[in-house]
Amino acid sequence: MLNDRIYNRVLKKTKELALEAGKKILRSFGKVKASKKGERDLVTEVDFLVEQMYKKELKKAFPDFGFLAEEENNIYPEEEYFWAIDPLDGTNNYAHSYPVFCTSIALTRRGRPILGVVYDPLRQEMFWADKDRAFLNKRQIRPSGIRKLADSLVCTGFAYRFRHMDNSNIEHFVNFLYSAQGVRRDGSAAIDICYVACGRLDGFWEMDLKAWDTAAAVYILKKAGGRVSNFRGGRFDIFYPEIVASNGKIHKQMLAVLELGLRETDSISCCGEGR
Repeated sequence: MLNDRIYNRVLKKTKELALEAGKKILRSFGKVKASKKGERDLVTEVDFLVEQMYKKELKKAFPDFGFLAEEENNIYPEEEYFWAIDPLDGTNNYAHSYPVFCTSIALTRRGRPILGVVYDPLRQEMFWADKDRAFLNKRQIRPSGIRKLADSLVCTGFAYRFRHMDNSNIEHFVNFLYSAQGVRRDGSAAIDICYVACGRLDGFWEMDLKAWDTAAAVYILKKAGGRVSNFRGGRFDIFYPEIVASNGKIHKQMLAVLELGLRETDSISCCGEGR
């Protein structure tokens, strides 16, 4: 494990690079052209520019650490310590000048995050966590105190390939519409999870996410005092494509809603196979 001196140096460098990434992202906001890398999945030159900056500077500062990044180096690294990088989370928003996006970077050890930074350059909001606590800029953050799902504002997202998935999240979305006070869909998982960490949202769920989408924000949420799991309440793994994130107080209620959706999906699949 990294000693405190090295850990603090790594955290300081990560925050500095996130700020630099934010400048690059804003420089092209409203002017960038996007191309498709999937049916609905967009990529811009800024995604590549920021990712390359991260790799260059981090490799120079910490040559023994590996990389897991969205655009390139997206195969599980061999190194004990590696960075999980999403240079621009919310690219589709960014490409349409919709003002919800961020840059996200985590350091992991054996696949588990040990440090996380998420930076929203439009609002100049940096969410980050060290070994003990989570912060928004210089202010320590905690999740909300809401205890009932019926009083909660929750958020989700939809996979780019949802048309080809047996469980597309539509059933869950409808069930939460009836169960929660409100449901949002912002288009940036990292921001959504950080909003749970600071109390702006009370819960979040999604499926088909990647490690670079969640690693930093999940670490921040845990250090803020929130809870994260898979849909059945088991331990969350950044490489497992289901996540439930909450203030901890409504977690079981969220799991119950998700279980209802899973039963509905299983029932439809079963009936379909019997035809």
